[in-house]
Amino acid sequence: MVWLEKQKLSPVVKPAITEELLKKYAKASGDPNPIHLDSDFAKQAGFPSVIAHGMLSMAFLADCLCANFPESEYRVAQFNTRFKKITFPGDVLTATGEIKQVQSDGSVSVSLWTENQKGEVTAQGEALVKLLTK
Repeated sequence: MVWLEKQKLSPVVKPAITEELLKKYAKASGDPNPIHLDSDFAKQAGFPSVIAHGMLSMAFLADCLCANFPESEYRVAQFNTRFKKITFPGDVLTATGEIKQVQSDGSVSVSLWTENQKGEVTAQGEALVKLLTK
């Protein structure tokens, strides 16, 4: 595929966040922080419910990268994320992005973000994706 600067990536829409998903993610990631798993603990911390792991949003951004840049053709060389807004159970996140720069070797710099169902940006990131030589 030929990428162009400012070209939009195909978005990846995830199902609504559930407490069951947070339990599975906590186990898989090794992050059993009670703010993600225990409603009473989260309420004592000032939240209306448990909150999603920030790294879960980053994983959704990675899904977007993989959907747009197949592993058979590209390798992610750099990837970072900043968490902007808390995600709660019931939120539906869309991971998407835009091409920032296309380099002469075919490498692509990408801006990424997740948005909830209200259109609020919950995470922002950047990635450098390198074209594999065949």
